[in-house]
Amino acid sequence: MSASQAAMTDQIDGIKNASQLIDKIKNKNARVAVVGLGYVGLPLVLGLAGADLPVTGIDVDQTKLESISGGKSYLKHIPDDAIETLNARDDFQMAANFEGLGQADVVVLCLPTPLNKYREPDLSYVTQTLEAMVPFIRAGQLFILESTTWPGTTREVVVPILEKSGLTCGQDVFVAFSPEREDPGNKDFNTHTIPKVVGGYGEQATEMARSLYAHFIEKVVVVSSPDTAEAVKLTENIFRSINIALVNELKVIYDAMGIDVWEVIDAAKTKPFGFMPFYPGPGLGGHCIPIDPFYLTWKAREYEINTRFIELAGEIISHMPHYVVQKLSRNLDLRSAKSMNGAKILMIGMAYKRNVDDMRETPALKIIELLEDRGAHVDYHDPFIPVIPKTREHPEFAGRQSVPLTEKGVAEYDAVVIVTDHDDVDYGMVVKHALLVIDTRNATAPFGADATNIVKA
Repeated sequence: MSASQAAMTDQIDGIKNASQLIDKIKNKNARVAVVGLGYVGLPLVLGLAGADLPVTGIDVDQTKLESISGGKSYLKHIPDDAIETLNARDDFQMAANFEGLGQADVVVLCLPTPLNKYREPDLSYVTQTLEAMVPFIRAGQLFILESTTWPGTTREVVVPILEKSGLTCGQDVFVAFSPEREDPGNKDFNTHTIPKVVGGYGEQATEMARSLYAHFIEKVVVVSSPDTAEAVKLTENIFRSINIALVNELKVIYDAMGIDVWEVIDAAKTKPFGFMPFYPGPGLGGHCIPIDPFYLTWKAREYEINTRFIELAGEIISHMPHYVVQKLSRNLDLRSAKSMNGAKILMIGMAYKRNVDDMRETPALKIIELLEDRGAHVDYHDPFIPVIPKTREHPEFAGRQSVPLTEKGVAEYDAVVIVTDHDDVDYGMVVKHALLVIDTRNATAPFGADATNIVKA
């Protein structure tokens, strides 16, 4: 067979692979393997299963698989009955390895993409997982990356690893990028109602991904390439990061002027155009906003471009835990002549935002570190985090337990610091019995507008 004949045969086989896979996806006959069953992967599994697609959940964490098998959810915002319904499906499977990967028609990667200690992208979870998959890849599969990363990752990292299988992307196997947009605890939007962006490595891959998500997501937004889809996710979170940094800087300025930034924002947001409210806090947390902007700053260096605006926002936000501690220290000294060394501090909130059990990148851990470095004794209360798990940055805090929130207990602390404004906290009681309240979230506003023991930070 000549080279031209071989190329023609490959092209015909590619068209056949694509056509068959598109048909299987549209007819809901395609088995979808979701790799990584965390805050992104588990809701995705539930969405796929709810759309009557056969699903396989894959995770190396055996405790997650055991929890699902037992009908128990390990994510606060997902109820146990959703897991029980999932288990009742005959077409739902679970696995701790990739030996059965060849049975899947679509593979969706929902893996962490953190930063290393130099604030550079760490794609090790993604690359190691892809490398482990290579022996089990077959022709006629679609691979979708949902993990947040820099523009170009799908082409520059994912495609070359998949092609170690001897198969050609865009011909034998197909690749797309679709950024996750999960927002745990958001009562207004969920997996089904948040529009889904997809960009495929070729038109066929784009159509496959679009068809898949269209089964259970109300609106699918198609963009021209994986690079564009990757840039969309970064843009969303950089926008938030910069605006949150801005209001935190305004908080510091207005505080020095004796002006309440929360009152300013509440009044400014009455303007029906040209203003969008963002709110200050003790720092940023979660898996996106503290991390994603640095993926773009890192990639921009390849093009000899400085991202000064983005990096400045990061600097402002990273200083917020220090600002909170400074406010606490100053007010301990002014109000009680109490030194930080030996002070008893109660921190309310360990999660990175209200009403979730998610501690990823929470500023609470940094605040504890800063306080204890100055000799303070710190306890915490969080109805969603009964025990601090092991974390990458602060493994030394693992195992600490939430203390009860009682009138007597609150009164025994030198200060209470509100880091996370969970709804299930009696802030009125805290204001009434605490000697000093450092409020980073304006949580006490409805309960103690005239209380002299409240300091906003």
